[in-house]
Amino acid sequence: MFAALLKTVIRSGSLCIIDSTGRPHLIGDGSPPLVAVRVASRRTDFQLALNPSLMIGEAYMDGTLTIDSGSLYDFIDILARNMAHQDDNAWMALLGRGRRLIKQYNPIAKARRNVATHYDLSGDLYRLFLDNDQQYSCAYFRTPDDTLEQAQENKKRHIAAKLILDRPGLKILDIGSGWGGLALYLARVADADVTGLTLSVEQHKVSQDRAAAAGLADRVRFELRDYRQETGHYDRIVSVGMFEHVGKRNYNDFFRVLGNLLNPDGVALLHAIGDAGIPGAINPFIRKHIFPGADAPSLSELFTSVEASGLLTTDLEILRLHYAETLLRWRQRVAVHRSEIVDIYDERFFRMWEFYLTLCEIGFRRRTNMVFQLQLAKTWDRVPITRDYMFDAERRLTNAAHGEAETQRL
Repeated sequence: MFAALLKTVIRSGSLCIIDSTGRPHLIGDGSPPLVAVRVASRRTDFQLALNPSLMIGEAYMDGTLTIDSGSLYDFIDILARNMAHQDDNAWMALLGRGRRLIKQYNPIAKARRNVATHYDLSGDLYRLFLDNDQQYSCAYFRTPDDTLEQAQENKKRHIAAKLILDRPGLKILDIGSGWGGLALYLARVADADVTGLTLSVEQHKVSQDRAAAAGLADRVRFELRDYRQETGHYDRIVSVGMFEHVGKRNYNDFFRVLGNLLNPDGVALLHAIGDAGIPGAINPFIRKHIFPGADAPSLSELFTSVEASGLLTTDLEILRLHYAETLLRWRQRVAVHRSEIVDIYDERFFRMWEFYLTLCEIGFRRRTNMVFQLQLAKTWDRVPITRDYMFDAERRLTNAAHGEAETQRL
Protein backbone atom coordinates (compact mmCIF):
# COMPACT_ATOMS: atom_id res chain seq x y z
CA MET A 1 0.00 0.00 0.00
CA PHE A 2 2.78 2.45 0.94
CA ALA A 3 4.70 1.65 -2.24
CA ALA A 4 1.56 2.10 -4.35
CA LEU A 5 0.95 5.49 -2.75
CA LEU A 6 4.51 6.67 -3.43
CA LYS A 7 4.35 5.55 -7.05
CA THR A 8 1.70 8.21 -7.67
CA VAL A 9 3.96 10.93 -6.27
CA ILE A 10 7.66 10.15 -6.83
CA ARG A 11 8.92 11.40 -10.21
CA SER A 12 12.64 11.97 -9.58
CA GLY A 13 15.14 10.01 -7.50
CA SER A 14 15.10 6.27 -6.87
CA LEU A 15 13.34 4.48 -4.05
CA CYS A 16 13.12 0.79 -3.35
CA ILE A 17 10.40 -0.05 -0.84
CA ILE A 18 10.89 -3.55 0.58
CA ASP A 19 7.58 -4.74 1.98
CA SER A 20 7.00 -7.11 4.89
CA THR A 21 7.22 -10.15 2.62
CA GLY A 22 10.65 -9.08 1.37
CA ARG A 23 9.33 -8.05 -2.04
CA PRO A 24 11.05 -4.95 -3.51
CA HIS A 25 9.03 -2.19 -5.20
CA LEU A 26 11.11 0.14 -7.41
CA ILE A 27 9.87 3.73 -7.59
CA GLY A 28 11.16 6.82 -9.40
CA ASP A 29 13.20 7.49 -12.52
CA GLY A 30 16.38 5.62 -11.63
CA SER A 31 18.39 8.79 -10.98
CA PRO A 32 20.55 9.08 -7.85
CA PRO A 33 20.37 8.94 -4.96
CA LEU A 34 19.20 5.35 -4.60
CA VAL A 35 17.54 4.61 -1.27
CA ALA A 36 16.14 1.29 -0.07
CA VAL A 37 13.62 1.35 2.76
CA ARG A 38 12.29 -1.72 4.58
CA VAL A 39 8.78 -1.87 6.07
CA ALA A 40 8.57 -4.33 8.98
CA SER A 41 4.93 -5.45 8.88
CA ARG A 42 1.64 -5.25 7.02
CA ARG A 43 0.31 -3.11 9.88
CA THR A 44 3.13 -0.59 9.39
CA ASP A 45 2.53 -0.64 5.63
CA PHE A 46 -1.14 0.22 6.18
CA GLN A 47 -0.33 2.99 8.67
CA LEU A 48 2.26 4.54 6.32
CA ALA A 49 -0.27 4.65 3.50
CA LEU A 50 -3.03 5.99 5.74
CA ASN A 51 -1.12 9.01 7.09
CA PRO A 52 2.40 9.25 5.63
CA SER A 53 3.20 12.74 6.99
CA LEU A 54 2.88 11.46 10.55
CA MET A 55 3.66 7.78 10.23
CA ILE A 56 6.95 7.92 8.30
CA GLY A 57 8.52 9.64 11.30
CA GLU A 58 6.78 7.44 13.85
CA ALA A 59 7.73 4.24 12.04
CA TYR A 60 11.36 5.36 11.78
CA MET A 61 11.33 6.29 15.46
CA ASP A 62 9.85 2.90 16.40
CA GLY A 63 12.23 0.96 14.16
CA THR A 64 9.44 -0.46 11.97
CA LEU A 65 10.73 1.50 8.98
CA THR A 66 14.47 1.17 8.46
CA ILE A 67 16.98 2.36 5.87
CA ASP A 68 18.63 -0.59 4.10
CA SER A 69 20.79 1.52 1.80
CA GLY A 70 21.35 5.23 1.37
CA SER A 71 20.59 7.53 4.29
CA LEU A 72 17.63 8.97 6.16
CA TYR A 73 18.55 12.35 4.69
CA ASP A 74 18.42 11.00 1.12
CA PHE A 75 15.07 9.31 1.78
CA ILE A 76 13.37 12.45 3.12
CA ASP A 77 15.03 14.57 0.45
CA ILE A 78 13.51 12.42 -2.32
CA LEU A 79 10.10 12.77 -0.71
CA ALA A 80 10.48 16.55 -0.33
CA ARG A 81 11.66 17.06 -3.91
CA ASN A 82 8.52 15.34 -5.16
CA MET A 83 5.96 16.98 -2.86
CA ALA A 84 4.78 19.18 -5.72
CA HIS A 85 3.10 16.06 -7.09
CA GLN A 86 1.20 15.14 -3.93
CA ASP A 87 -2.07 16.50 -5.30
CA ASP A 88 -1.82 13.86 -8.04
CA ASN A 89 -2.94 11.43 -5.35
CA ALA A 90 -6.49 12.15 -4.14
CA TRP A 91 -5.85 10.84 -0.61
CA MET A 92 -2.70 12.92 -0.06
CA ALA A 93 -4.43 15.97 -1.50
CA LEU A 94 -7.27 15.47 1.00
CA LEU A 95 -4.83 15.13 3.91
CA GLY A 96 -3.09 18.33 2.82
CA ARG A 97 -6.33 20.30 2.66
CA GLY A 98 -7.33 19.03 6.10
CA ARG A 99 -4.06 20.25 7.64
CA ARG A 100 -4.58 23.69 6.14
CA LEU A 101 -7.80 24.05 8.15
CA ILE A 102 -6.10 23.50 11.53
CA LYS A 103 -5.67 26.65 13.60
CA GLN A 104 -3.96 26.10 16.92
CA TYR A 105 -5.44 27.64 20.06
CA ASN A 106 -2.91 28.14 22.84
CA PRO A 107 -4.25 29.32 26.23
CA ILE A 108 -1.70 29.96 28.97
CA ALA A 109 -2.09 26.62 30.77
CA LYS A 110 -1.70 24.69 27.52
CA ALA A 111 1.25 26.87 26.49
CA ARG A 112 3.06 25.93 29.72
CA ARG A 113 2.50 22.21 29.10
CA ASN A 114 3.64 22.49 25.48
CA VAL A 115 6.82 24.32 26.43
CA ALA A 116 7.66 21.77 29.13
CA THR A 117 7.41 18.94 26.59
CA HIS A 118 10.39 20.21 24.63
CA TYR A 119 12.33 22.82 26.56
CA ASP A 120 12.37 21.06 29.92
CA LEU A 121 14.25 18.08 28.49
CA SER A 122 17.63 17.31 30.00
CA GLY A 123 20.03 20.21 29.78
CA ASP A 124 22.75 17.67 28.98
CA LEU A 125 20.98 16.93 25.69
CA TYR A 126 21.06 20.54 24.51
CA ARG A 127 24.64 21.06 25.60
CA LEU A 128 25.69 18.23 23.29
CA PHE A 129 24.65 19.99 20.08
CA LEU A 130 24.04 23.70 20.67
CA ASP A 131 26.72 26.39 20.58
CA ASN A 132 28.47 27.56 23.75
CA ASP A 133 25.81 30.22 24.36
CA GLN A 134 22.97 27.69 23.92
CA GLN A 135 21.21 29.56 21.14
CA TYR A 136 18.35 27.30 20.03
CA SER A 137 17.23 29.27 16.98
CA CYS A 138 18.35 30.09 13.46
CA ALA A 139 21.94 31.32 13.25
CA TYR A 140 23.21 33.88 10.72
CA PHE A 141 25.94 32.66 8.35
CA ARG A 142 27.96 35.45 6.82
CA THR A 143 30.14 32.89 5.04
CA PRO A 144 29.71 29.15 4.40
CA ASP A 145 32.78 28.56 6.56
CA ASP A 146 31.34 30.16 9.69
CA THR A 147 31.29 27.83 12.66
CA LEU A 148 28.04 27.41 14.56
CA GLU A 149 29.49 29.56 17.34
CA GLN A 150 30.41 32.34 14.90
CA ALA A 151 27.04 32.22 13.19
CA GLN A 152 25.11 32.43 16.45
CA GLU A 153 27.21 35.42 17.50
CA ASN A 154 26.42 36.96 14.10
CA LYS A 155 22.70 36.41 14.77
CA LYS A 156 22.79 38.24 18.10
CA ARG A 157 24.73 41.10 16.54
CA HIS A 158 22.30 41.29 13.61
CA ILE A 159 19.33 41.50 15.95
CA ALA A 160 21.01 44.08 18.19
CA ALA A 161 21.63 46.30 15.16
CA LYS A 162 17.95 46.22 14.20
CA LEU A 163 16.88 47.14 17.73
CA ILE A 164 18.62 50.52 17.42
CA LEU A 165 20.39 50.47 20.79
CA ASP A 166 21.13 54.17 20.64
CA ARG A 167 21.46 55.04 24.33
CA PRO A 168 22.38 53.34 27.61
CA GLY A 169 19.69 52.33 30.07
CA LEU A 170 17.11 51.13 27.57
CA LYS A 171 14.43 48.88 29.03
CA ILE A 172 14.28 45.74 26.89
CA LEU A 173 11.80 42.87 27.02
CA ASP A 174 12.89 39.47 25.64
CA ILE A 175 9.79 37.33 25.03
CA GLY A 176 10.82 33.68 25.00
CA SER A 177 14.28 34.24 26.44
CA GLY A 178 15.51 30.64 26.24
CA TRP A 179 18.67 29.98 28.23
CA GLY A 180 19.31 33.72 28.53
CA GLY A 181 22.08 34.26 26.01
CA LEU A 182 20.47 37.07 24.00
CA ALA A 183 19.30 38.97 27.09
CA LEU A 184 22.79 38.85 28.60
CA TYR A 185 24.32 39.91 25.28
CA LEU A 186 22.02 42.95 24.99
CA ALA A 187 22.72 43.98 28.56
CA ARG A 188 26.45 43.89 27.91
CA VAL A 189 26.62 45.62 24.53
CA ALA A 190 23.99 48.31 25.24
CA ASP A 191 24.27 48.79 29.01
CA ALA A 192 20.57 47.95 28.99
CA ASP A 193 18.06 46.76 31.59
CA VAL A 194 16.61 43.49 30.29
CA THR A 195 13.65 41.38 31.37
CA GLY A 196 13.38 37.89 29.91
CA LEU A 197 10.17 35.86 29.86
CA THR A 198 10.05 32.07 29.61
CA LEU A 199 7.60 29.29 30.42
CA SER A 200 10.33 26.68 30.80
CA VAL A 201 11.28 25.88 34.40
CA GLU A 202 14.62 24.46 33.27
CA GLN A 203 15.51 27.47 31.11
CA HIS A 204 14.44 29.88 33.85
CA LYS A 205 16.81 28.33 36.36
CA VAL A 206 19.74 28.22 33.93
CA SER A 207 19.14 31.83 32.86
CA GLN A 208 19.08 33.13 36.42
CA ASP A 209 22.27 31.25 37.25
CA ARG A 210 23.97 32.67 34.15
CA ALA A 211 22.98 36.25 35.01
CA ALA A 212 24.37 35.85 38.53
CA ALA A 213 27.59 34.27 37.28
CA ALA A 214 28.07 37.13 34.79
CA GLY A 215 27.56 39.76 37.48
CA LEU A 216 24.51 41.09 35.65
CA ALA A 217 21.70 40.05 38.01
CA ASP A 218 21.04 43.71 38.85
CA ARG A 219 20.30 44.51 35.18
CA VAL A 220 19.04 41.20 33.77
CA ARG A 221 16.14 39.33 35.31
CA PHE A 222 14.22 36.32 34.06
CA GLU A 223 10.58 35.72 34.88
CA LEU A 224 8.62 32.48 34.63
CA ARG A 225 5.69 34.24 32.99
CA ASP A 226 3.56 34.20 29.85
CA TYR A 227 3.81 37.27 27.64
CA ARG A 228 0.06 37.82 28.11
CA GLN A 229 0.67 38.33 31.83
CA GLU A 230 3.31 41.05 31.35
CA THR A 231 2.26 44.57 32.38
CA GLY A 232 5.42 46.67 32.03
CA HIS A 233 6.37 49.16 29.32
CA TYR A 234 9.54 48.85 27.29
CA ASP A 235 11.74 50.82 24.91
CA ARG A 236 12.65 47.71 22.97
CA ILE A 237 11.00 44.32 22.62
CA VAL A 238 12.65 41.30 21.04
CA SER A 239 11.33 37.79 20.52
CA VAL A 240 13.40 35.01 18.96
CA GLY A 241 12.03 31.55 18.24
CA MET A 242 8.92 32.00 20.37
CA PHE A 243 6.23 33.17 17.92
CA GLU A 244 6.04 29.63 16.51
CA HIS A 245 4.40 28.61 19.81
CA VAL A 246 1.77 31.37 19.91
CA GLY A 247 -0.89 29.49 17.91
CA LYS A 248 -2.62 30.85 14.82
CA ARG A 249 -5.77 31.82 16.72
CA ASN A 250 -3.66 34.01 19.00
CA TYR A 251 -1.75 36.03 16.40
CA ASN A 252 -3.98 39.09 16.73
CA ASP A 253 -3.70 39.00 20.53
CA PHE A 254 0.09 38.65 20.36
CA PHE A 255 0.56 41.82 18.34
CA ARG A 256 -2.04 43.66 20.41
CA VAL A 257 -0.08 42.79 23.58
CA LEU A 258 3.16 43.79 21.84
CA GLY A 259 1.68 47.19 21.01
CA ASN A 260 0.49 47.69 24.59
CA LEU A 261 3.92 46.87 26.05
CA LEU A 262 5.94 48.97 23.61
CA ASN A 263 6.59 52.63 24.44
CA PRO A 264 5.45 55.21 21.84
CA ASP A 265 9.03 55.66 20.57
CA GLY A 266 9.90 51.99 20.93
CA VAL A 267 11.18 49.41 18.43
CA ALA A 268 10.34 45.69 18.34
CA LEU A 269 12.04 42.85 16.50
CA LEU A 270 10.37 39.49 15.88
CA HIS A 271 12.54 36.58 14.67
CA ALA A 272 10.58 33.42 13.89
CA ILE A 273 10.02 30.50 11.54
CA GLY A 274 7.47 31.17 8.82
CA ASP A 275 6.10 29.58 5.69
CA ALA A 276 6.49 31.12 2.26
CA GLY A 277 3.52 29.10 1.00
CA ILE A 278 -0.20 29.32 1.61
CA PRO A 279 -1.50 29.19 5.21
CA GLY A 280 -1.44 25.73 6.76
CA ALA A 281 -0.39 23.68 9.76
CA ILE A 282 3.11 22.41 10.43
CA ASN A 283 4.11 18.80 9.85
CA PRO A 284 2.02 16.53 12.11
CA PHE A 285 5.07 14.57 13.33
CA ILE A 286 6.71 17.79 14.51
CA ARG A 287 3.50 18.97 16.16
CA LYS A 288 2.89 15.66 17.95
CA HIS A 289 6.37 14.65 19.06
CA ILE A 290 8.58 17.76 19.04
CA PHE A 291 6.70 21.05 19.34
CA PRO A 292 3.10 20.46 20.45
CA GLY A 293 0.93 23.49 19.78
CA ALA A 294 3.40 25.00 17.31
CA ASP A 295 2.66 26.67 13.98
CA ALA A 296 4.55 28.63 11.34
CA PRO A 297 2.71 31.65 9.92
CA SER A 298 2.48 32.48 6.27
CA LEU A 299 3.27 36.09 5.46
CA SER A 300 -0.40 36.75 4.68
CA GLU A 301 -1.38 35.59 8.19
CA LEU A 302 1.45 37.57 9.75
CA PHE A 303 0.63 40.87 8.09
CA THR A 304 -3.12 40.54 8.61
CA SER A 305 -2.48 40.43 12.35
CA VAL A 306 0.13 43.20 12.31
CA GLU A 307 -2.26 45.47 10.42
CA ALA A 308 -5.02 44.82 12.98
CA SER A 309 -2.67 45.82 15.83
CA GLY A 310 -1.88 49.30 14.52
CA LEU A 311 1.86 48.60 14.62
CA LEU A 312 3.89 49.57 11.57
CA THR A 313 6.25 47.25 9.71
CA THR A 314 9.49 49.16 9.31
CA ASP A 315 11.62 46.30 7.98
CA LEU A 316 11.27 42.67 6.92
CA GLU A 317 14.14 40.33 6.14
CA ILE A 318 13.70 36.75 4.95
CA LEU A 319 16.51 34.43 6.04
CA ARG A 320 16.30 31.71 3.41
CA LEU A 321 18.92 29.03 3.95
CA HIS A 322 20.40 30.13 7.26
CA TYR A 323 18.28 27.71 9.26
CA ALA A 324 19.13 24.84 6.92
CA GLU A 325 22.80 25.47 7.69
CA THR A 326 22.06 25.73 11.42
CA LEU A 327 20.14 22.46 11.40
CA LEU A 328 22.90 20.73 9.44
CA ARG A 329 25.40 21.57 12.14
CA TRP A 330 23.02 20.49 14.92
CA ARG A 331 22.32 17.23 13.08
CA GLN A 332 26.03 16.53 12.66
CA ARG A 333 26.67 17.13 16.36
CA VAL A 334 23.74 14.92 17.36
CA ALA A 335 25.14 12.12 15.20
CA VAL A 336 28.57 12.44 16.83
CA HIS A 337 27.00 12.23 20.30
CA ARG A 338 24.62 9.36 19.56
CA SER A 339 25.84 7.15 22.40
CA GLU A 340 25.54 9.95 24.96
CA ILE A 341 21.99 10.77 23.84
CA VAL A 342 21.00 7.12 24.00
CA ASP A 343 22.42 7.01 27.54
CA ILE A 344 20.37 10.06 28.55
CA TYR A 345 17.15 8.73 26.98
CA ASP A 346 17.12 5.69 24.67
CA GLU A 347 17.53 4.61 21.05
CA ARG A 348 13.93 5.50 20.17
CA PHE A 349 14.46 9.06 21.42
CA PHE A 350 17.65 9.37 19.39
CA ARG A 351 15.85 8.28 16.21
CA MET A 352 13.06 10.75 16.95
CA TRP A 353 15.59 13.57 17.32
CA GLU A 354 17.49 12.47 14.22
CA PHE A 355 14.29 12.44 12.18
CA TYR A 356 13.20 15.84 13.52
CA LEU A 357 16.45 17.59 12.64
CA THR A 358 16.68 15.94 9.22
CA LEU A 359 13.06 16.69 8.33
CA CYS A 360 13.41 20.33 9.34
CA GLU A 361 16.70 20.85 7.50
CA ILE A 362 15.19 19.52 4.28
CA GLY A 363 12.09 21.63 4.85
CA PHE A 364 14.28 24.73 4.71
CA ARG A 365 16.24 23.51 1.69
CA ARG A 366 13.46 22.02 -0.45
CA ARG A 367 10.11 23.24 0.79
CA THR A 368 8.61 26.60 1.80
CA ASN A 369 10.08 26.92 5.31
CA MET A 370 11.90 30.15 6.02
CA VAL A 371 12.83 32.46 8.89
CA PHE A 372 11.76 36.08 8.98
CA GLN A 373 12.91 39.07 11.01
CA LEU A 374 10.13 41.62 11.34
CA GLN A 375 10.91 45.07 12.73
CA LEU A 376 7.98 47.06 14.13
CA ALA A 377 7.42 50.56 15.46
CA LYS A 378 4.54 52.93 16.21
CA THR A 379 5.60 55.77 13.93
CA TRP A 380 7.24 55.82 10.50
CA ASP A 381 10.00 58.22 11.54
CA ARG A 382 11.20 56.13 14.50
CA VAL A 383 13.53 54.09 12.25
CA PRO A 384 16.06 55.61 9.79
CA ILE A 385 14.89 55.55 6.17
CA THR A 386 17.83 53.47 4.92
CA ARG A 387 19.43 50.30 6.27
CA ASP A 388 22.82 51.96 6.64
CA TYR A 389 22.29 52.28 10.39
CA MET A 390 22.12 48.48 10.68
CA PHE A 391 25.44 47.96 8.93
CA ASP A 392 27.09 50.72 10.95
CA ALA A 393 25.82 49.23 14.20
CA GLU A 394 27.03 45.74 13.27
CA ARG A 395 30.48 47.10 12.48
CA ARG A 396 30.62 48.86 15.86
CA LEU A 397 29.50 45.75 17.70
CA THR A 398 32.00 43.60 15.78
CA ASN A 399 34.88 45.96 16.56
CA ALA A 400 33.87 46.13 20.21
CA ALA A 401 33.74 42.35 20.44
CA HIS A 402 37.18 42.01 18.83
CA GLY A 403 38.58 44.62 21.21
CA GLU A 404 37.13 42.81 24.22
CA ALA A 405 38.53 39.49 23.02
CA GLU A 406 41.99 41.02 22.51
CA THR A 407 41.91 42.56 25.98
CA GLN A 408 41.01 39.21 27.52
CA ARG A 409 43.79 37.52 25.53
CA LEU A 410 46.36 40.01 26.79
